[in-house]
Order: sequence, then structure tokens, then C-alpha cells
Amino acid sequence: GIAEALNSLPDALRTNREAAAETIENNVRKKIIKSHLSDPAFYDRMSALLDEIIRQRKAEAIAYEQYLKQIAHLARQVQQGADDRMSPELDTPGKRALFNNLMLGMRDSGSNGTREPYALMGTAVGKKAQAAAIAIDAAVRVSRPDRWRGHPPRENVIKKAMYEILGDEAAVERLFVVIKGQEEY
Repeated sequence: GIAEALNSLPDALRTNREAAAETIENNVRKKIIKSHLSDPAFYDRMSALLDEIIRQRKAEAIAYEQYLKQIAHLARQVQQGADDRMSPELDTPGKRALFNNLMLGMRDSGSNGTREPYALMGTAVGKKAQAAAIAIDAAVRVSRPDRWRGHPPRENVIKKAMYEILGDEAAVERLFVVIKGQEEY
């Protein structure tokens, strides 16, 4: 990971810690931006974590070696598209994206206000979001017509299946964007 990235840098960058750090950060940020549409909630969280690591590095609040460990862990999560704490039942990128974005919606609509969805995983809110993500995934897989993307009547078939689970038109529209961003559907 990071060791290979550092070794692949030109000598001028490799010997300059600041330049090497900025190069690594830019590469991680590029991956976050590129993947953002597939799971906005997850990649927003990864972007915030990257910002915090950068802030700590610039404030010299952490040692360079600790910085490298943190950035390597973040880069691994960004590459995998999942946090280490994700439930094994959320075993596809689509299910994880649905869960992350359902948690975002549940936090926004009156849960305990936490910014960290994994703090809620074992709670009723987390269990409800996980069950809904699995149900929506199954409904999309069963209901999706061939070549549905960009064809409003076919997209509406999927939205109808989602509405039967969610019962909320705004949530359907918000999550449909996530579903459209998933290659597996």
C-alpha cells in the first residue's frame, strides 16, 4: 500500500515528506471523488476523515509514521468501499451503499444525531437500516427490467418496489440515485 506508493514516487518527492504526503492525499482524494456517486454517505465520511488526518499532519499533532498508518488505513477503506466495522450481512457494494445512505436519512430524521453510523449498528435504528438495505437490494434485483437506466417507465418499476418497502417518496428518490450509481444493479 503506502510503502509501495512511497517507493513509486520520484526521488525528489520521496525525500520531501511534505510533498510525499500531499501526493498521497491527492491520490486518496481523487479516489473518493471518483467513487462518490456510488455511495455518497460513505465517501462523504471518508472525505471528512481525510480532512482530519490532513489537519493533524499540518498542525504537526501526529508523528509522520502515525500519519502514514492513518492514511494507509483510510486508503484501504476507500479502496474496499467499506469500513472494517460493516456487518457481514451487507456483503455487496449495493447493500453497503443502501445501508450507509439509509443511516444518513435516519440520522437526519430524528435519531440520536450522531455523525458515525456504525455507532448505531447494534441499535434498533441500525438493525432497521440493515433490514431495509437487504430488502431493497432484493426488491431491486427482482423488479429491475433489462436496460432500465435512463428509461423512466422502467426506472419507475424499481422505484415502486422501493416505495413498497420505504413508504416515503423522498427517501425513494434519494436512494434511487445511489442504486443508479451501483454497477451490480
